[in-house]
Amino acid sequence: MQQVNVIGGGLAGCEAAYYLAQKGIRVRLWEMRPQKATAVHRTADLGELVCSNSLKSDQPNTAQGLLKREMRILGSLLLSCAEKARVPAGSALAVDRELFAGLVSQAILACPSIELCREEVNRVPTGELSIVASGPLTSEALAADLRRITGEENLFFYDAVAPSISADSLDMNKIFRASRYGKGSADYLNCPLDREEYESFYENLINADIMAGHSIDKSLFFNACMPVEVLARRGKDALRYGPMRPVGLEIPGSSKRAYAVLQLRQEDKAGTIYGMVGFQTRMRWGEQDRIIRLIPGLEQAEFVRYGVMHRNTYINSPKLLWPSLQCKKRPEIFFAGQITGVEGYMESAATGIIAGINAARQLQGKALLTPHKATIIGALLDFISSSSCQDFQPMNANFGLLPPMEPPIKDKVQRYLAYVERALNKMGEFSESLLN
Repeated sequence: MQQVNVIGGGLAGCEAAYYLAQKGIRVRLWEMRPQKATAVHRTADLGELVCSNSLKSDQPNTAQGLLKREMRILGSLLLSCAEKARVPAGSALAVDRELFAGLVSQAILACPSIELCREEVNRVPTGELSIVASGPLTSEALAADLRRITGEENLFFYDAVAPSISADSLDMNKIFRASRYGKGSADYLNCPLDREEYESFYENLINADIMAGHSIDKSLFFNACMPVEVLARRGKDALRYGPMRPVGLEIPGSSKRAYAVLQLRQEDKAGTIYGMVGFQTRMRWGEQDRIIRLIPGLEQAEFVRYGVMHRNTYINSPKLLWPSLQCKKRPEIFFAGQITGVEGYMESAATGIIAGINAARQLQGKALLTPHKATIIGALLDFISSSSCQDFQPMNANFGLLPPMEPPIKDKVQRYLAYVERALNKMGEFSESLLN
């Protein structure tokens, strides 16, 4: 019987292993716990959730809800377990952590074609089909081997991500397009603040409620990944001499110079998502909503990604991976989970399914497949494989990743309904194509 190595017993690894097992393919699933612990895991269970117990919204017409619907079409193991471990959480799908991980472990152990190996993998096996799903806390030994495989500069360890905002939600009457000192094309969107606006923003920022983080993250406060709220506490003008410096930016049609300026940089090819330049933050998400909307032009901001700062081992996927999650340098290796640059529990699990699908197809001598870019899963795969290699940062599921509707739909509710309908049709077609 043909065999696939799956390295990592987290969400992505379990989805990949389960999919392969259902196809009658032998799997060796490697999990280093409990032989070797991590700084945040507490049990030896597979699929253990180490942060929130929420798998985010299950509302059908949200991006997170759509992602789950797409995963159910593909036969997700984790969502089946989540339904059995569900606890009340309003419109979100939240679970009893211990029950959820126990159900995932039981399902994997019940598969006769899965061999669970409780050992640390120091090197990706040579000449064997493997899926690397080692997660954000990849061991030092395996990380060293991944640096050897991918190149030293293509493996990142700390995820310092600034918030990203939907272009549709920006007030362009208050924002101007320009590059500093007029260099190059006018690629940045600029949000000018006068003194009163800046001081209000500053006072709210330095008093913001922030996430403490795990002990392994503490060094983030003392290196180049300085959270913007920590930088602000160094003095009232610290931001004005840093990420909010106004020099070199003239407000069109005005003789006045801004007291401070926030710059937004385009993050996707279609220009539907803009990131806040230099604004990595540890503020709680509710605080990000409240405080960032104090900036002129961002009063109605829709966040497609909140700022986060934590330990996160991930590769430079646009340089290293095809959309199928196959490694360009080593085609016998697939990657899945947060190590690919997707952010979030369900996003990680979804890539595990896709890696399992394509590993199976490679064994069978079939063409590798990916869902259409109009699906949430397909859009995520497109993002991590086609973004700029120079400043690649992780991304979670959001409607901003999807190609616009043709013709455009102005009403947001109707637009989201149309996104969902189109995506489910495309995912149905993809699911049918797997039968060939």
